[in-house]
Amino acid sequence: MKKIEAIIKPFKLSDVKAALNEIGIQGMTVTEVKGFGRQKGHTEIYRGSEYTVDFLPKIKIETVLPDNLADQAIQAIIRAAKTGKIGDGKVFVWPVAEAYRIRTDERDDNAV
Repeated sequence: MKKIEAIIKPFKLSDVKAALNEIGIQGMTVTEVKGFGRQKGHTEIYRGSEYTVDFLPKIKIETVLPDNLADQAIQAIIRAAKTGKIGDGKVFVWPVAEAYRIRTDERDDNAV
């Protein structure tokens, strides 16, 4: 099993969700987060004063999948989230040793 974590622009969430749904992935956790990478934020002017916005709003999507779906999911996320501009995001992949479904005591692939 693999855990896929993607950090994307907020307006791309519905596109990524639809792309994952198309390949049969339904379960995911979505969190509103803030951060920055190479873009390092930007400056804005508010009531005549200039200030730096260091942390930009992003969306973090997390999902755990069987190994055979991981590559498809990664490519679907990248295709759906890409705008070609700085700040499109990142995808991280981790191996998952074990997973349990609390309600039914199922394990591993059956639990996800």
